[in-house]
Amino acid sequence: MKNYTLPYKETGYFSETVCDYLSQAKEIRSFYGNFPDLEGFEKQIKLKQLSFEAPSRNLLVEVLKTQYQNIKISKKTSQNIQSLLEDNTFTITTGHQLNLFTGPLYFLYKIFSAINLCEKLKKEFPKSNFVPIYWMATEDHDFEEINFFNFNQKKIVWNRNSKSAVGRLSTTGLSQIYDLFAKELGRSKNAEYLANLFNESYLQHDNLAEATRYLANELFSQYGLVIIDGDNKILKEQFIPHIENELIDQTCFNNVSSTVKDFGKNYKIQVNPREINLFYLTDNIRERIILKKGVYSTVNNEFSWRNKEEILKHLQEMPERFSPNVIMRPLYEEVILPNLCYIGGGGELAYWLELKSYFDIEKVTFPILLLRNSALILTKTQKRKLTKLNISLTEIFLKQQDLINKKIKEVSDVKIDFSEQRQFLEKQFVELEELAKLTDKSFIGAVKAQQSKQLKGLDKLEKRLLKAQKRKLSSLVERITELQNELFPNQSLEERTRNFSELYVNHGKEFIEKLKSNLDPLGEEFQIIQL
Repeated sequence: MKNYTLPYKETGYFSETVCDYLSQAKEIRSFYGNFPDLEGFEKQIKLKQLSFEAPSRNLLVEVLKTQYQNIKISKKTSQNIQSLLEDNTFTITTGHQLNLFTGPLYFLYKIFSAINLCEKLKKEFPKSNFVPIYWMATEDHDFEEINFFNFNQKKIVWNRNSKSAVGRLSTTGLSQIYDLFAKELGRSKNAEYLANLFNESYLQHDNLAEATRYLANELFSQYGLVIIDGDNKILKEQFIPHIENELIDQTCFNNVSSTVKDFGKNYKIQVNPREINLFYLTDNIRERIILKKGVYSTVNNEFSWRNKEEILKHLQEMPERFSPNVIMRPLYEEVILPNLCYIGGGGELAYWLELKSYFDIEKVTFPILLLRNSALILTKTQKRKLTKLNISLTEIFLKQQDLINKKIKEVSDVKIDFSEQRQFLEKQFVELEELAKLTDKSFIGAVKAQQSKQLKGLDKLEKRLLKAQKRKLSSLVERITELQNELFPNQSLEERTRNFSELYVNHGKEFIEKLKSNLDPLGEEFQIIQL
């Protein structure tokens, strides 16, 4: 298996925020703490060791053992859970929604980024232990974002009603999805494995959180992955002081709003804080908590509390009903985990970068932020086609029409480039303009207008010639289009749409193992992996 790399900036698929973060641009430096390199991790270990208390470790391990009590785990995962009791053990965390059957391919890249980083850190800092954590986003409620996955260009969708946290959703009705998926898979050995995995995950477990835990455990337990569900009363009890600050003083809103103003001077704002960044959670609803004239209520007034004393009393009694939103959830994670680093995609890192001052006010150590691995999977057949078409691994990332135009110009027996003619025209008009200055300056405007007309005419002629050559070389255009569409479904990175099952059904367990061995979490470049 060959592995190629490309700077993220050269792919054209990553934001200015991400690219500036990776290059440690001065404009973004104040919005994060330690950078994800070995020096940064050495500093972060010392910071977290001083700030994370032993009682929190005991509670964390107690909760994890309870959450894993009905599932068979590997020896490595069991050892990792037990090691969390030790003050020299730290976590590397990534989070993801409970997408049906893992959803897009980058779910695997996130997990392997965490697993591989733990292994790398253990080699560099042998006196410490490092545990990869998958934080299940069980409290999210946007069901439409997770109720499907794509297989061979078909969208497999689970349709049902959902108003509360997705982790609590019953898996009833997924047998129909199983029948449809099994039919699409075919009858190979790999297809049989995938069908059984879906069956055991979703048809043998009662809710989506349990199903996702089983699925992720089956795929990654051998590497020691530990899966955590934050929808838990014991864990929420540790977060009570920070929930109180939000309810009484709106600390998140005040601090993040200030940061957003500064951050927005140079970068796109990913999320904006609300006045209260908490939801109220039951089995039937997850609704925003709002404050009006001293009265707290859910946004649809299904629940209400007459004053702060009443809601704070309820918080002490039932902390599990208070659910942090996307901006407060990072703080929750860092409060309950001995975490060094959060691994996320570009969008995730963008909103984490808005939070450092909020963490400082809450006196919680801000983690290192690491961009998850991104990769393009390239088969040997696709690589041969690229070579035959004389398309480099850099060129394949061009926008489709730009790529086609470039290749048509390269192979055309007619030169489709009027740059020499443009230079000639521009030189002639410079001379005409000088002549106009010597005779009648009022002619300068007419000269400039004629220059613009002539150059536009050349542009039109070049486009017509290119269009004609595309028709003549239509077979080449079709082959380029077909190949790029294979590699970039819907003109996007395949990792954002394709499900792992498409690759597993053809390559089996070897695909998982090769991802594990080739994804470099600290490589800081986009990876192209040839199967």
